[in-house]
Amino acid sequence: MAQQAYMTETDTGGSGPERRTSRLRRLLDRLTRGWRGDRRIWRRGLVLAACAALLSLVMLAHAHIPNRVGNLGSLLETFLPWLGLFVPLLLLLALFRKSATALVATVLPAMVWLNLFGGLLTDKTAPGGDLTVATHNVNAQNPDPAGTARDVAAAGADVLALEELRASEVPTYEKALAATYPHHAVVGTVGLWSKYPLSDVQAVDIRLGWKRAMRATVTAPAGQVAVYVAHLPSVRVKLAAGFTARQRDKSANALGEAIAAEALKNIVLLGDLNGTMNDRALHAVTSQMRSTQGAVGSGFGFSWPASFPMARIDQIMVKGAEPESSWTLPATASDHLPIAARVKITAPDD
Repeated sequence: MAQQAYMTETDTGGSGPERRTSRLRRLLDRLTRGWRGDRRIWRRGLVLAACAALLSLVMLAHAHIPNRVGNLGSLLETFLPWLGLFVPLLLLLALFRKSATALVATVLPAMVWLNLFGGLLTDKTAPGGDLTVATHNVNAQNPDPAGTARDVAAAGADVLALEELRASEVPTYEKALAATYPHHAVVGTVGLWSKYPLSDVQAVDIRLGWKRAMRATVTAPAGQVAVYVAHLPSVRVKLAAGFTARQRDKSANALGEAIAAEALKNIVLLGDLNGTMNDRALHAVTSQMRSTQGAVGSGFGFSWPASFPMARIDQIMVKGAEPESSWTLPATASDHLPIAARVKITAPDD
């Protein structure tokens, strides 16, 4: 009786579950129609299989693609995760061509991509931490600096770094953030706002000729932290010159040297580095620091452009301190998204 009540009669006279099974079988039959008995399924699609192999090789050996011509290697590494979009495209083309060879070959780039970026698909955030930090490139052409300041202050960070500050707009940011952050310092076009006292504030020479990086000691309840704020030079994609980033690369090396010479154990770097963690040009920095997004974030955390984020060029990195969670904040009037992280300050003798 119970089975009869469950097996609802359909207009074809069959039961519900049986009908669903037959539909699935018909769908599979349509997908594989023309494959059975076709001796050419292993001969077709050799070009697609070669493309799949090439895609795998590019992702595996991206660090060996030279920068001599238009900084092609760095350009590729900036958008490296997006190469994964070619995997479903190759899969669809393999199905269209009815090529078993291409289908099998597509597995290879899928596995390579998952090996490189699969860890970013999971949520690794955890509760805890002593200090919440945030950074935001506010955009020199920001039409609403006061609103942007209020938006990022609402995120509740203990320490907030701002980049691309116009001198004429600094008083606006100072006024909007004064109630939340009693301590602040501005050096050139970057600034640091803090709920805790700041000391040893100084410019960091990143070999630009003007000031776009700074360092300060934040005395938080859990201990002292050396906080660096940096806005590395922009990169450009030019038709004649390719991906021009020579000045950015020199500044990254100088920033890496300054961080390597830091005396305090707990170091936090906040800023717009105009490069991703995959970009070899930032090796002087990334080789000695951990990305909070890569370690404890959820997803890719793309921050630019704000209208359709395609790359995480805004970074929070730590050395000594332990990352606990990392996330992207809602959009403001800037062309970048603000980002935040929570870190645990380690004791000097740990």
